[in-house]
Amino acid sequence: MPEQLLAGLKRFRRDSFPRFKEHYERLVQEGQKPSTLFVGCSDSRLIPELLTDSPPGELFIVRNMGNLIPPFEPDFGYHGTSAGIEFAVLSLNVKDIVVCGHSHCGAIQALYEPPQQETPHVTKWLELAREARLPEPLSEDVLRRSEARSIVLQLERLMGYPMVRERVEAGSLCLHGWYYVIEEGSVRILDVESGRFVPGP
Repeated sequence: MPEQLLAGLKRFRRDSFPRFKEHYERLVQEGQKPSTLFVGCSDSRLIPELLTDSPPGELFIVRNMGNLIPPFEPDFGYHGTSAGIEFAVLSLNVKDIVVCGHSHCGAIQALYEPPQQETPHVTKWLELAREARLPEPLSEDVLRRSEARSIVLQLERLMGYPMVRERVEAGSLCLHGWYYVIEEGSVRILDVESGRFVPGP
């Protein structure tokens, strides 16, 4: 076991858990009732609870490489991200879904610079972001724009989930696109009317 993780567990038991002990007990007794499904990248620099200052029980989190949403497929395959969406919407009745991408995303960069070694699962997964790739020479600006384009693409794909579309159209569920700029500690939020990401709070 990595020593830094063991040290972290000790700090959690000593410092963090006592502060939230009653809250955790209530969450166990009453069950979780998160208001938001947060779909984020697996990147280690993105920490949803830290970014949103959310206490335990507030966010239902689904993370994967590139914060990508697979198309809705009504079959019996193993669909981890789709299962998370389905559970959050139908069982937890979340009111909001946030798709949060970020700057310097390795998944988006891999659209332009594929891994040198054989990575069949990564290659297949990145097909979900392929439409975000721009027909321009690679640059930092192109990567930043592609990262933002991918967030919009994933939101569009979310609307292909019948339970999501039904609740969005009924007004009981809202979709949000966030672009986290790591080096600034800021979040830009998709303005649906203009189609642009605007500064958040």
